Amino acid sequence: MSLHLVPRVLRYVEAVAENGSIQAASRALGISASAIDRQIKLLEDRLDLQLFDRQSTGMETTAAGEMFIVLSRRWRADENAILSDVKQMQGIDLGLVRLATMDSLANGPLPRILAAIAEEFPRVQVEVEIMTPDDAVAAVVDGLADLVLGFNLRPTRDRHILWSADLPLVCVCAPDHPAASRTSIQIKEVRAYPLVVQSRALAIRRMLEARHTWLFADAQPPVVTNSLQLLKQLVGAGTHLALTSQLDAAAELTSGSMVAIPISDAQVRSQSISLALSVKRTLPRICTTVSKVMMREISACVEEVTALTP
Repeated sequence: MSLHLVPRVLRYVEAVAENGSIQAASRALGISASAIDRQIKLLEDRLDLQLFDRQSTGMETTAAGEMFIVLSRRWRADENAILSDVKQMQGIDLGLVRLATMDSLANGPLPRILAAIAEEFPRVQVEVEIMTPDDAVAAVVDGLADLVLGFNLRPTRDRHILWSADLPLVCVCAPDHPAASRTSIQIKEVRAYPLVVQSRALAIRRMLEARHTWLFADAQPPVVTNSLQLLKQLVGAGTHLALTSQLDAAAELTSGSMVAIPISDAQVRSQSISLALSVKRTLPRICTTVSKVMMREISACVEEVTALTP
């Protein structure tokens, strides 16, 4: 798909950084090591700084080198955008969409979204990067991703929200758990059972701590994890409860391997799920087209899992 518009010296810098040495970059690119070394040294001489620390074990990128790697990736993104737009002018649905998202969505609605895109636009490549919420937002703002699908995003001067939906907090448990027959539960009552909670790297934990500090202050939860998969395995085994949204456990709620109990506390704040982009960049047309499919599928998924909760 490349038009080879990225300056070769930027491609060489990026290849050396990715492969760890000039010799490894030479093998990856099919370019002689001497040519790569010469171009990088010419750039370093012109800038009067080093892009790499040359060590016996390989090449380590300096802070300046990292800046050039970011520049190379942005240039490559613009190259892909140009190709996508040209092909769409020709009536061809072809291009690259770069999506930054979170692990919990990869375990939930993301496969459904990608299946719909593949069916409707089989020649569109979707590049998915799983990141922390903060890193995903930064990737979009910095131009390293086209779209971000994440939790609790808010519009800012750098970020525009294309679509958003509320995700009420619920308590999830196995169908045979003692709490499963309840029609509602208070957060303080959840403390009567072993609890698995998200780590502070995740937005939902920060939200819970901001509103319900006492939940964590009096006693530490038995399990703290940044893995949604582990959280769901513990809940599914019937040993633990968890506070989360229906979307995080969409597959399990649909299959009946988990149930969701509404939280009755009046002051409980809902999470939100949003699709956002950077206001600094004009997206390729194919990104705008694919974003509509994403919004349709995630909206349908939210409606379906919400209907499963009394």
